[in-house]
Amino acid sequence: MIGKVYGIPPQPPVESRTHRVPAGAVTFGVEYRALDPQSLRETYADNPEYLAELEARSPQGGFTDEGVSIHVWGSDDGHEYLRFDVFADEPHYHYVHNTGRTGDVVNNVVDFDVVAYGDMLPWVLERLRTRLPEMLAEAGGGVLAAAVDPDVVAGAVGDVARLADSVRGS
Repeated sequence: MIGKVYGIPPQPPVESRTHRVPAGAVTFGVEYRALDPQSLRETYADNPEYLAELEARSPQGGFTDEGVSIHVWGSDDGHEYLRFDVFADEPHYHYVHNTGRTGDVVNNVVDFDVVAYGDMLPWVLERLRTRLPEMLAEAGGGVLAAAVDPDVVAGAVGDVARLADSVRGS
């Protein structure tokens, strides 16, 4: 695996700020997120193992960043397989592996290289249009990947782009 692998899931989206876009086998979510150390600690406060890993792996002062997050859930199982955090300071994306019944969390975080690729948002939208099945399979969603309809996804990605531009500007 490339990037960093965490044994804690990504912080859940705030549903009241998340716009969902159905796309057949998958559902996209667009959310403006502001991360801070306190909200992350509150998220994992009820799980001492997750909280300990967060504290051990946090930079000095904790994680602080903000920007648009694009979520990719399986429409049937509700599992978040992918997340693209188009953040101001440290843009990155997640493969949130579906490990099935084991319950083990495998959250693979990959830093995005803005020097090589520029603005992350156009890159994300292109990945959704052209590489979504491969990325879903990498996150343990092989069956889901086979069910993705590229035409349905392409139509939904236009809505995702408009929503991302809208929340990004607010």
